[in-house]
Amino acid sequence: MTPLELPFLGELARLRRDIHAHPELAFHEQRTAALVARELTSYGLQVHCGIAGTGVVGSVRQGSSSRAIGLRADMDALPLHEKNVFPHRSRNEGRMHACGHDGHTAMLLGAARYVAEHQHELDFDGTVHFIFQPAEESEGGAEVMIRDGLFARFPMDAVFGLHNWPGIPVGEMAVMAGPMMAGTCSFEIAVRGQGCHAAMPHQGVDTLVATSQLVLALQTVVARNLHPCESAVVSVTQIHGGEAWNVIPDDAVVRGTIRTFTTVTQDLVEQAIERLCSGIARTFAAEITVHFDHRYPPTVNSEAETEVCRRVASELLGVDRVRGNELPSMGAEDFAYMLREKPGCYVWLGNGPGNGGCTLHNPHYDFNDEILSLGIRYWVKLVQTVLRGER
Repeated sequence: MTPLELPFLGELARLRRDIHAHPELAFHEQRTAALVARELTSYGLQVHCGIAGTGVVGSVRQGSSSRAIGLRADMDALPLHEKNVFPHRSRNEGRMHACGHDGHTAMLLGAARYVAEHQHELDFDGTVHFIFQPAEESEGGAEVMIRDGLFARFPMDAVFGLHNWPGIPVGEMAVMAGPMMAGTCSFEIAVRGQGCHAAMPHQGVDTLVATSQLVLALQTVVARNLHPCESAVVSVTQIHGGEAWNVIPDDAVVRGTIRTFTTVTQDLVEQAIERLCSGIARTFAAEITVHFDHRYPPTVNSEAETEVCRRVASELLGVDRVRGNELPSMGAEDFAYMLREKPGCYVWLGNGPGNGGCTLHNPHYDFNDEILSLGIRYWVKLVQTVLRGER
């Protein structure tokens, strides 16, 4: 593909850094949403605000076709103290764009600007909805947008997402059908024994011994309950119990996370955890209860849309720079909710090696402005391909 003329790249990089310097947490992206709406309006798009509170959708329509696609970027930041020292570091203490949502927003704005300014020469037939989503980080903003009528108000045949990916070189992309990101579920296990003096353990039921055995037993859930070719993670991340050095406490709590790629695997993991809780409770004469909190489902790309994205990426970058066999991530992504409703594809765009802590959710991370043009070119070529019927 002939490189697009993008004379506004410098302006876009400055805008990206402005967003980075003013990070906002889930459902509080008022400044960012206002900036997005202002930019889209200046490009001539039809702009809709307030979806899921701070979500914004800008639309471009051309021709007579009823076909429509959605392109999505996330806008929120993380509750993290930034340790960078460059001029555009966070000015909002305890908040940081440590996942590149500032870059995703800027890339999609750049694509919207180019499509709006060049729509006739792009010669597509249909509608493009540019979706700027709040609250991707743990709060499920995609699901809230859907409940707030995203797909009812803006009908679309397919939806597409993109995430920068440290560790993949600049100029490369990962495009895979099937599971791309894991589903996530948190768990909380309450253990109740009978407190007593630590010097007289025979007078009580030792809650912490039962808890310790349970934590160790949880490490067998994946290794001894799933097929060796199935993937899952069970990680204990919190243990709380006791206040005094000479008292065995009544209660303890164990918390953690489960990551899986299918609902079948998720069910098997939950059943195994419940069996362990029941068995250890009987063994130690304790009471153990477990609660599962299902969060994001797995992010699963559809075959046909993935093939289109792979072809677009290959035309942009070259076939040898499009990764089709990358391992999926055990991280979670709420774009999964959109892919449950519509066919589509979520891809990773190389952000560079990640040196110096420039990895996702790291206090030294920064989005690589060098890839802004690649993201824009990918989005524009995707619009041309899908809405010209080149499938």
